[in-house]
Amino acid sequence: MKISEQSLDLAVAQGILSVEQAARLRALEAADSGPLNEDRQDDEKLRFIGGFGDIFVTLGIALLLGSSAYFAQTNLGTGWMWAVTAGLSWLLAEFFTRRRRMALPSIALLLSFVGSAFGTFDFVFAMALPEGRPVWREGLGFLPDTTGWAVGLSALVATGLAALHYWRFRVPITVAAGAAMVSTAIIAFVLALAPDLDVRLRSALVIACGLVVFLEAMRFDMADPARVTRKTDIAFWLHLLAAPLIVQPLIFGFLGGVANLDTPRAVGIIAIFLGLGLVAVVIDRRAFLVSALAYAGFAFGALIHRSGIQHETTPATLLALGVFVLALSAGWRPLRHAALLLLPETLTRRLPHPLASKTT
Repeated sequence: MKISEQSLDLAVAQGILSVEQAARLRALEAADSGPLNEDRQDDEKLRFIGGFGDIFVTLGIALLLGSSAYFAQTNLGTGWMWAVTAGLSWLLAEFFTRRRRMALPSIALLLSFVGSAFGTFDFVFAMALPEGRPVWREGLGFLPDTTGWAVGLSALVATGLAALHYWRFRVPITVAAGAAMVSTAIIAFVLALAPDLDVRLRSALVIACGLVVFLEAMRFDMADPARVTRKTDIAFWLHLLAAPLIVQPLIFGFLGGVANLDTPRAVGIIAIFLGLGLVAVVIDRRAFLVSALAYAGFAFGALIHRSGIQHETTPATLLALGVFVLALSAGWRPLRHAALLLLPETLTRRLPHPLASKTT
């Protein structure tokens, strides 16, 4: 009889096992399955859902938080709406995250807590600070339409609260949420100091933040090449954050977006997509590629439309994307093996899975 991942997490939570002992047990299980086990080499195993109970509880959380937010806003105002949501999210996490160790509810509660904490302090700082120019700029729509100082300060406070949440609950996505808040603070402060910054410089700033997040994700990945500890989950969420921070400003800041694509811009987007695909194969992270998939669809559609297919553009685009994704999935391991053979062995030994060895 094998011990489930949930049982290991519960044993850690109750003090039966330490985090290091649980990691050693997972490593032992991985070694016992053999170094060439395809499932372990070619799968990003993440604990999203432990069962339908996770979905059921998450639905209940959404209903409770949504209705509470409505009544708080109606009777107390917007600032209290955010504060009540953040407080309830923490209290619910005490049971569903700390005691029950439920994966999907923990993710939902963390996102709700950090987002609501940011909203609370953004409202407070926006009211307290003198009125200034809004930080809303094309290509940075994830920032609220308030002053850059309010957004930056709110993001810093939310970062600290995210760190406190991680210390208490150890939810892997918390690190990515904190990184998102730090990136938001940096961008907001720069826009507050230089509100007329050129669009390409602003895009370069966002890309720089994305690259830093990517390097941090790789640090966690290289610290756990067998992907048996909590670090692999942290790396997954960081990669999921880094990809859009890199892709979105590249396409909208330097290529002019996806509206009315001409052939050179469409080819440029596809080149970005293929470049990200190569990186994803090397680091064995499909999540890193997903963020560019929609943009690649626009580019494929533009090229198909310009080829003379007027009425079947959407089905043809979906067909092209489907063929590409399935072909990449089918050939992922041999393609990755071939790519790693071109890299220095000192690097490949630190990348995930035994497949990275040139003797494999």
